[in-house]
Amino acid sequence: MIAERLKQIRDQISKAEQAYYRKPGSVLLLAVSKTKPASDIASAYRAGQRHFGESYLQEALKKQQELGAFDITWHFIGPIQSNKTKPIAAHFDWVHSVDKLKIAQRLNEQRPAHLPPLNICLQVNISGEASKSGITLAELPEVCGQVAQLPHLKLRGVMAIPAPEADFERQRQPYRALCQAVAALGKPELETFSFGMTDDLEAAIAEGATIVRIGTALFGARDYAQA
Repeated sequence: MIAERLKQIRDQISKAEQAYYRKPGSVLLLAVSKTKPASDIASAYRAGQRHFGESYLQEALKKQQELGAFDITWHFIGPIQSNKTKPIAAHFDWVHSVDKLKIAQRLNEQRPAHLPPLNICLQVNISGEASKSGITLAELPEVCGQVAQLPHLKLRGVMAIPAPEADFERQRQPYRALCQAVAALGKPELETFSFGMTDDLEAAIAEGATIVRIGTALFGARDYAQA
């Protein structure tokens, strides 16, 4: 049952917070519901979950319509094409996957005036993988400075998806490097660290994650044929 798995994940987060001297409740669980039906989201919602992450725009918009009566905070966490920025700017509360200044500028221009500033995280390609998008650590200071000037966005922090590692200490290293790079910027408003998934949840919390993105452990394996 989703409610039982949700409780297990929350317990796991709480234990990691305690083990690594994190403030209780300082790590937000983002339920990654991409490819999963609206009924699964409703089940998690009834069990107390409020934050949900989606990667596929059309699928997400359909779910938002179906679940319009629910007080859900919607996070967009997938790749962003320039022709998709307008509906993303209008229909989400958070965007974690801003991987270039151009995307931030478009989201800023297209955020409806009646909505509050859009919360965003800059996606950092922390492992330097050619197959992944994201800005580099070297680009981070300049991009942060430019994005912070955009009036319809609220720059909250960074997001990363490092290369998978089985070893716990190796899982921790890229997260540590990213947190150190953000600390060096001297911008206390950058307080959100969106990293850590099902397989490296503990390592992410150990190094400062404030949002962990969990899908498989909560909803089961994804069916990409349904995406």
